[in-house]
Amino acid sequence: MNKTDIRDAATVILLRDKSTEPRILMGQRGHAAAFMPNKFVFPGGALDRTDTGVPLASGMAEPNMSRLRMAANPELAEPLILAAIREIWEETGLLLGKPDDSARALADKVPAGWRSFFQHGVLPSGEGMKFVFRAVTPPGRPRRFDARFFLVDTERVASDLDNFDQACDELSHLQWIPLAEARSFDLPFITEVALAEVEADLKNPARNARVPYFFNADGRSNFSRL
Repeated sequence: MNKTDIRDAATVILLRDKSTEPRILMGQRGHAAAFMPNKFVFPGGALDRTDTGVPLASGMAEPNMSRLRMAANPELAEPLILAAIREIWEETGLLLGKPDDSARALADKVPAGWRSFFQHGVLPSGEGMKFVFRAVTPPGRPRRFDARFFLVDTERVASDLDNFDQACDELSHLQWIPLAEARSFDLPFITEVALAEVEADLKNPARNARVPYFFNADGRSNFSRL
């Protein structure tokens, strides 16, 4: 694969204390990272081939699933949800899903990258997740992703929200940042745009807006809704 080929990816916006002082989970990428060095970002990453061989306890509620299928090869909808859950586990050590003792029995049957997740007795689930944003990295970058952003409340996390001991070292300074202060951090532009969607959802929880889609075509940035 050429390094500038576009890879499918998933990003997760974990929202905490939404009814009081909303906070979101972010971490800082390393200064030597090939993609967005030093920036504060949401956990996320590229779809892995192993994400297609993992049982998903449940998908997202409608219309989220339909919109996600429209925003990808329909067969990739569930794998993208799984990629989001796996990235949260790898980069933060948090378990997003349903506690279920049957998960441990599946640990030896899922791909190696998923075994530690299932060993904790949790089934990955898209319940409570919302597809809120899509963005394709512009041409000319060392890596390009077609990223789908998912918003989910931390009530869906089946582990200690302040324990990042199981996280890999891809993100440093993992922290719950007050939403009102997030823009004071060094953020990628597209992250700032995604934050606007989170704020709009908080102001109007019942809104059912179509998903914003940012992409580059004919040498210019474009915006549409899915």
